[in-house]
Amino acid sequence: MTSTPGSAHLNFTLGGLTAAGGAVGYLKQGSKMSLAAGVTFGGLLIGSGILITRNECLQGHALGAASTGLMTLVMANRYAKTRKFMPGGLAASVGMVGFAYNVKKAIDWME
Repeated sequence: MTSTPGSAHLNFTLGGLTAAGGAVGYLKQGSKMSLAAGVTFGGLLIGSGILITRNECLQGHALGAASTGLMTLVMANRYAKTRKFMPGGLAASVGMVGFAYNVKKAIDWME
């Protein structure tokens, strides 16, 4: 199987959106936790995209799956506690999409 640089686009996009969402949470609510989580998860997703573009596709998608899986669990828990779609429900939903995509791609690269 050859490298598909396009398979990194979702992780770069989700990484940027996650980091930006954390920054917005900090600017609007003064939430240092939102900023830390956004930058951490966003950075991990951007890092996974970089791995993919360097032909380390299995490792990149595995990192993407782990990052979005953990993000989904954390944010789904927040949504369950607050019942507010923003930001918990949205981040959990986006995380589930990223998790499903990265697991599928990681399995593809294992073959």
